[in-house]
Amino acid sequence: MSKIANRIVLLAGISPVLFAVGAMAQPIQLHSTLAGNNPKIVIGGVESAGSPWTVKNGLASLDATGKLHVRVRDLILPSTGDAGPVTAVSASLVCGGSGGTVQSETAPVPLSTKGNANLHGHIAVPAVCFGPVVLVHIAAANGNPIPQPGPWIAATGGMSTSSH
Repeated sequence: MSKIANRIVLLAGISPVLFAVGAMAQPIQLHSTLAGNNPKIVIGGVESAGSPWTVKNGLASLDATGKLHVRVRDLILPSTGDAGPVTAVSASLVCGGSGGTVQSETAPVPLSTKGNANLHGHIAVPAVCFGPVVLVHIAAANGNPIPQPGPWIAATGGMSTSSH
């Protein structure tokens, strides 16, 4: 085999290994749409609210530094067409999928009667987080805070994680 052929074979064998090591070293980013809950679903030890909720438009974005942005539009109870008694929401990161555990939570932010909220915050992100899920929780009802994590009313769905 010629020197060039040997180098091509060597590079072909090493390149996938270098790519895999490089990809593992990159921070994971989470970008996902949000979906409303169905009653009696437990994710990360947290039960969903007793009534179903819908989201017309929702997005959660989390980077490896813990910068979290959650935006919801029309997060409502279909039975009333509004946010009902819920006046504030918070978010949490669950690692380990539906059977995982809550890793960290945000401070509450107001939820309008139309079901609109923007949450910007920082949360603790573990070095390894398999099956990440962001939950949107009820944080206050009728202006009164509730113990956290409250029941969740929306969660990431159609989740995609990618290395950058």
